[in-house]
Amino acid sequence: MGLAGWRAWLLGAAALPLLGGCSGSASHWLRYFTTAVSEPVPGLPRFVVVGSVDGQLHQLYDSDTKRTVPRVPWMGQAGREDPQYWDWYTQAAQGEEVDFREDLQNLMERDNQNRSAGLHTWQLMCGCELCEGAARGGEVRYAYDGRDFIALDPKTLTWTAADAAAQLTKAKWDAEPALAQSWKAYLEDCPEWLRKYLHYGAETLQRKEPPIVKVTRKDSQQGLETLLCRAHGFYPKEIDVTWRKDGKVRQEDAFHGVVSPNPDGTYYSRLSIEVDPKERSRYRCHVEHDGLQDPLDVAVKESAR
Repeated sequence: MGLAGWRAWLLGAAALPLLGGCSGSASHWLRYFTTAVSEPVPGLPRFVVVGSVDGQLHQLYDSDTKRTVPRVPWMGQAGREDPQYWDWYTQAAQGEEVDFREDLQNLMERDNQNRSAGLHTWQLMCGCELCEGAARGGEVRYAYDGRDFIALDPKTLTWTAADAAAQLTKAKWDAEPALAQSWKAYLEDCPEWLRKYLHYGAETLQRKEPPIVKVTRKDSQQGLETLLCRAHGFYPKEIDVTWRKDGKVRQEDAFHGVVSPNPDGTYYSRLSIEVDPKERSRYRCHVEHDGLQDPLDVAVKESAR
C-alpha cells in the first residue's frame, strides 16, 4: 500500500461513521484509527494513532513526537478535568507502538516478506456509537496492507478472520481470552468517553447549520440536460437529498455524490439527474436536514437556506 493510499485511508476512516442506522444529529460516534508502517517514508510517521468524534480529529499521537496531543481547542477541557489525561494516553500509545511493530514484523515474516518488498501496514479501527443518547454498539477491526484482516465479534468475544491468511492470528487470539475481554471492557467504557467529548465540544459537535442549496443546469447528450443540485455549508453530516418530479421521488435517474467535508468543518453534497428540457419545471431538489425547520424544494437557478 503506497503513501497516497495510506493517507487516503487515514482521512477516510476518520470521516466515516462506524455503524450507521441512526439518522440525523441524534447519532454520534467515536473512533480511533491506528497505523504502523514497515519502513521510513518521508512525511509518514512509522506509527500514528488518530482519534475522531463525529469525523472531527480531536487527538493525535505519532512516533515522531512521542506524545498524544489535542487537535481541537475544546479538548483542553480533558486536561483541566484530569491533569493525567494526556500522559495516560501518551503511555498507552507508546505501548501500542511496540505491540504494533511486533505484530507487523510477525505478519511480514509469516508471508516471507522483508523490508525490500516495499511498504507494509498494520492498522486498527475501533470505536463506538450513540443513537438517541443510548449506546448502539462498537467495532474492533484490523487490516493488513489496506485489506480487512481480522475483526472482533463483540457479542461472542470471538475473532473473525477475513481470509485464510488471518486464520493463524484468529487461532492465536481465540486462545487468549484476556485479549477479547480487554476489548470488551474498552467497548463498554467507550460510550461514556464519547459523552464526555460531546460535552467538551458541544458548541461545535452539537451545532446545527442549515444547508445552502442551489440548482444549476447544463446541456447533456441526445437532447437531454443535466440538473445539478448542490447543498453546502451544513452540519451535522447527515442529510437527505432527492430529486422529485411532480412531488414523486426519482431515484433511478439520479446520480448521488458523496457527502464530503469542507475545511471549516461543515459538509457539502451534490445530486444530479438527466431530464428532458421540456419537463425541467416539473423537477425539484428536495432537501431535509436537522438545521432546517422545514424541507426545501429548490428549482433550477433558485437558492434557499
